[in-house]
This record gives sequence, structure tokens and C-alpha cells, in this order.
Amino acid sequence: MAHHPLARTPVRAALAAVALALALPALATTYKWVDAGGRVVYSDQPPTGGQKFEVVGSAAPPDNPNATREMANKDAELRKLQKDRVEDAQKAEKKSADAQRRADVCSQARAAVRTYQSDQPLMTTNEKGERAYLEGGERARRLAEQQRLVREYCTAG
Repeated sequence: MAHHPLARTPVRAALAAVALALALPALATTYKWVDAGGRVVYSDQPPTGGQKFEVVGSAAPPDNPNATREMANKDAELRKLQKDRVEDAQKAEKKSADAQRRADVCSQARAAVRTYQSDQPLMTTNEKGERAYLEGGERARRLAEQQRLVREYCTAG
């Protein structure tokens, strides 16, 4: 039995419609209408000019309607966590540098205290750039200053 080519047109149209519907992005709305020439038209845009149409596919609702908000919240939490880690690393670095500086000052002050407490004569340079012995009063003042530094820098904190 011979089939006329137009007899298969509805089947082809249906297959074309299914193929088109599957080919469109999952989130797109699909519109269907018949144009002025009598052809069925499928589009992701509705027809213009007040032409009658029907919606044959629409954007699927998200599985979780709050997914966008939750994703934004998680992103914000991640950025805050990263910022906090950077700040913590900077604080730790500063604390380490401060501890090293304190240890250096402490070590130098302790060495100076030992020097000023010794019985050895100490040389210094006066205002004129001349070498001179460090006398009693100046030696005592410098010793007291170094002892203060030991108290301040050689303790925890």
C-alpha cells in the first residue's frame, strides 16, 4: 500500500516537536502557535501581534526553591572563613615578630646588665667624639635603664 507523502506529515510534525522540545534548554519556556501560513511554530519567545499561542514547556522549578539563597550564604561564609584565615595568619606573624623582637631586646639588655655590673672599666664616646671612660653616675644610670628593659622584655607577654 503506497502512502502519500502528506499522510506522514502529522507524524513528522510530532517528531519534530518532540525533538525541538528536547533540544531546547531545560530551563527555557517553549511557546507553540500557528503562523499565518498555517505552519506550527515552536519558539522560546512568544509570538508578537497578539497572536494566540500556548505554552508547551516551561522552566522546571528548582528542586530547592532556596538553593540560590543557600548558595549565596555558603559563598559568603567561605569568603568570611578565608578572610578570617588571612587575618589569623597575619596576627600570628605579627605575634611571632613581636616575640622575636622582645627576645632580642631581652638578650641585649641582659648582656648590657652583665657588662655594667662588671668591675671592668668601660669606654664610651662623649659629645665631642672623644673616647672616655664611663664614670660611676653614668654607669649606674645606664645599668638602671638596662635593668628596666630586662624587667619589661624578659617576661612573658
